[in-house]
Amino acid sequence: MATSTAPQPFDQRKRIRFLWAGGALVAAAMVLSDSAWSEATGAHEAVEVAGIGLVFICILGRLWSTLYIGSRKNQELATRGPYSMTRNPLYFFSTIGAAGVGLMFGSLFMGVLLAFITYRVFLLTAAREEAFLRGRFGRAYADYADRTPLFWPIPRLYEDDAEVGFSPSALKRTLLDGLYFLAIFPVLELVEQLHFTGYLPYFLSLY
Repeated sequence: MATSTAPQPFDQRKRIRFLWAGGALVAAAMVLSDSAWSEATGAHEAVEVAGIGLVFICILGRLWSTLYIGSRKNQELATRGPYSMTRNPLYFFSTIGAAGVGLMFGSLFMGVLLAFITYRVFLLTAAREEAFLRGRFGRAYADYADRTPLFWPIPRLYEDDAEVGFSPSALKRTLLDGLYFLAIFPVLELVEQLHFTGYLPYFLSLY
């Protein structure tokens, strides 16, 4: 009996497991540490505001990307809009959001750490997905990959269409996913307050 050797889509459950594992480790680090900048200082507030700004960029960027890919991922080759600047805009904007979450903690170190972990996981995922896309779309994907970077966008490559169809359900799902980034902020504020009052001890102060 012959077996199919056609490339299969990357198992997204693996990516989710990696992100959950990394997120759990970072969450533990956040509970056991605190920002070295006092909440009364301008530096602490500036870092938090920068983090919120990055999270909003993440949410808007993911919504923008979803307009062009919707529920058609792995079924159609998206090459316009954000996909004309990078082959993985959803992963790029999610990495920005991860950096924002770290900064909302009031720590540059946490921002860099979360962004790095997310970037490495998404880079691995993108490389695995590429094998499937090359097999599915052949020369069309090869030409697209030759002119478009894998992860970091190049704005001068931007191309767009006059009209874009989208999936309302996919857009709603992406919006809800993005709101999780914002929902983390009050949790971080609660952790900071528990540290400040002494109800939750911490062992490190991070800039």
